[in-house]
Amino acid sequence: MKKLPIGIQTFSEIIQENYYYVDKTEFAYKLITKGKYYFLSRPRRFGKSLFLDTLAEIFSGHKTLFKGLYVYDRYDFTPHPIITISFGSGDYSTSIERIERKIGWILERNQNELKIQCEKTQNEECFAELIEKAYRKYNQRVVILIDEYDKPILDNITNKEVATEARNILKNFYSIIKDHDRYIRFVFITGVSKFSKLNLFSGLNNLEDITINKEYAEICGYTHDDLLTVFKDRLEGVNLNLVKKWYNGYSYFGKPLYNPFDILLFLSAGHDFRNYWWQTGNPSFLIEKLKEENYYIPELENALISEETLETFDVEYIDLRALLWQTGYLTIKERLTDDTGSNLYRLSVPNLEVQFSLNRLFIDYLTNQRIEKTRYELNIKNALKENNFDSFINYLKTIFATIPYQNYANNIISKYEGYYSSVIFVYLMALGYDLIPEDITNKGRIDLTLKMKDKILIIEFKVDGQKEKPIKQIKQRKYYEKYLQENKEIYLLGIIFDSEERNIRKWEIERVNG
Repeated sequence: MKKLPIGIQTFSEIIQENYYYVDKTEFAYKLITKGKYYFLSRPRRFGKSLFLDTLAEIFSGHKTLFKGLYVYDRYDFTPHPIITISFGSGDYSTSIERIERKIGWILERNQNELKIQCEKTQNEECFAELIEKAYRKYNQRVVILIDEYDKPILDNITNKEVATEARNILKNFYSIIKDHDRYIRFVFITGVSKFSKLNLFSGLNNLEDITINKEYAEICGYTHDDLLTVFKDRLEGVNLNLVKKWYNGYSYFGKPLYNPFDILLFLSAGHDFRNYWWQTGNPSFLIEKLKEENYYIPELENALISEETLETFDVEYIDLRALLWQTGYLTIKERLTDDTGSNLYRLSVPNLEVQFSLNRLFIDYLTNQRIEKTRYELNIKNALKENNFDSFINYLKTIFATIPYQNYANNIISKYEGYYSSVIFVYLMALGYDLIPEDITNKGRIDLTLKMKDKILIIEFKVDGQKEKPIKQIKQRKYYEKYLQENKEIYLLGIIFDSEERNIRKWEIERVNG
């Protein structure tokens, strides 16, 4: 049985030390033979660094490493001088000077590896000199591979002033590339985010963004077919449908993908279902963004976002939906194209791991119930399972009664229906339920639909003195008709909140006889 390449980003080590390897060299071959300047965005721990190292070995001419792989007998493996730049290690939030020092260290390392000495001491000038001298010394055009290009910005994402300064430093550094096209064979840039090319890669108008190009959808990550073939000997007795629900679901318009880090740790841990990928990151920036703009949280699930919003992402304006997609907390569910050819993307949570973890984070933000939430979740789950709706509502009342006052006092959204429904939504989502907020029917929108194995709850929320009773609204608009063909019990649940009492004032439930 081969070794699992957990945390291994060095292609030669994977091949020589008998680790499992999913062959991605077909994508490398396409890139090398079809174009010159590329950009790829993928979430953290998704295999970007390994792919860059694979490109480096190809351009180094190390053909023997690729025996048995797609590229082996298709490419001539002509050696090229390579400049590698990575901002993956280090914390750049402590001081802006760390970025300049890191660039200086990167340039020094490349000079040593290429056996070239820069005469210029300023970073941008040294970079330009390094490209030109490498081209002349080796009589081959230069390959430039940039990994985690955006980390110095993302490390400062909650501080716009520092993030802007970090962006300007990187912009000046990357701008050297555009003036040295004659010396360059190939450029590949990866990162988590898709910052506006206009503001960060000024002049690189020919930089091809392959992030959502279907042809390169599976360039990083594992497909389910990869699990069934490459990792077949590791999957005996495993419930593969459950593996899919927990870890599969990232979409870039090809086959749904697993985050490699998740699957490798899952296999290593004896098939124990846990939140492996989530635990490696620090998504506290999400809470800071929520505090800034008071998003209605249920709208994040099933949200629509324009292509323009994805492309204009930058320090001055960061759309939370775009940020959640780029960082892997949401994925693209479908692409919608209107009559003019403009694209809209519908986003959704990729899998159970993210659903559980993200919504537990939202519970902390909305309620401060960091300790009590596990008990409340279990109570809610048991009550719904047993159709004990009296207990279900009483548990919800307990949740609202124990939310600290400052959550209401400091949060504008708490004055509106959105706050109360958000709290219920995130608790149900954290339990792994199939929820549809703003569920569209031919008669209007259901506030929230909860789908379980044996039943469906159609839920309508009202606040204070809103005249129309929630159950009456559901029945008059016949929201339930949408689900009559599913042959499940259907319940209509109306909940009325009192903003002064900050709790549920009244509720009613009816079962549909259909």
